[in-house]
Amino acid sequence: QLTMSSNSSTLLNEENTQGAKRNTEYLESLLQTPSSFQDNPLQQLQLASQEVLEKAKKSGRSKCPRCNSSRMFYCYTCFVPVETVPTTEIPIVKLPLKIDIIKHPNETDGKSTAVHAKLLAPDDVTIYKYPCIPEYEEKRHETALIFPGPNSVSVKDIAFHLQKYTKKSACASDDDCSREPILKQAKIEPEEEKNPNACISSSRSEGTRLKKIIFIDSTWNQTNKIITDERLQGLLQIELKTRKTCFWRHQKGTPDTYLSTIEAIYYFLVDYHQEILKESYKGQYDNLLFFFSFMYTLIKDAKCCAGKE
Repeated sequence: QLTMSSNSSTLLNEENTQGAKRNTEYLESLLQTPSSFQDNPLQQLQLASQEVLEKAKKSGRSKCPRCNSSRMFYCYTCFVPVETVPTTEIPIVKLPLKIDIIKHPNETDGKSTAVHAKLLAPDDVTIYKYPCIPEYEEKRHETALIFPGPNSVSVKDIAFHLQKYTKKSACASDDDCSREPILKQAKIEPEEEKNPNACISSSRSEGTRLKKIIFIDSTWNQTNKIITDERLQGLLQIELKTRKTCFWRHQKGTPDTYLSTIEAIYYFLVDYHQEILKESYKGQYDNLLFFFSFMYTLIKDAKCCAGKE
């Protein structure tokens, strides 16, 4: 979020009430134009040192330690860094839940940012190539799909809507309620300890019952084939807040609010951390954009140099 400068505030004070409203709208529109901040909107991220990537850039392409293919920074088929990028110098991000990425078979491996998530959160991210995807029917009460649509809900409403699935799945029998399979990992607040065997607890615990989130990695034109798959039907669908993409391979003819896969994962986790875990965000997942931000700057600088020439 951008805040107005002191010069903007002074200007507003010189206007009358109606004029101030119009002026505010005008100033907000100015803030949407390129500025020192927006030249690199990713510069505020709290990232690990990218010196290892700087060195790899200077040395050029290198071999994948698994398949020996020539790659830059990482191998997008083996999901590992190349020889010039030591694994020990790559940050590892711990996520609050598991992530499944369903990749369209026609999606070009080298153009996808999904591999960034696997490289940076290897213990929590799994990539599947459609149509080879898991069955989610038995896990509907703890799984959600990121996809905009008429039935999608916002991140802050996950708790309320997941409760409906929990009632159907977790409380299907007395045995299910007594065993409490879903609440094992839910953080119990003091007031909840009075009734630890309840199937439906506070909305916060409902939200933390979410164990897995699914993302579709494909162009928007290819998405329909995957989203209509019967194995994904009946899952809670979540729509992200509107944000503008920084992806350099933005699809022609689509709004700039269509995010790349790694951006969608990052923004979802930030919202989840604040809206569901109810904790202040202090950059815990910023390193998910470790490769993305570096490549963004690299490509932006290359375009600037090309423009000057």
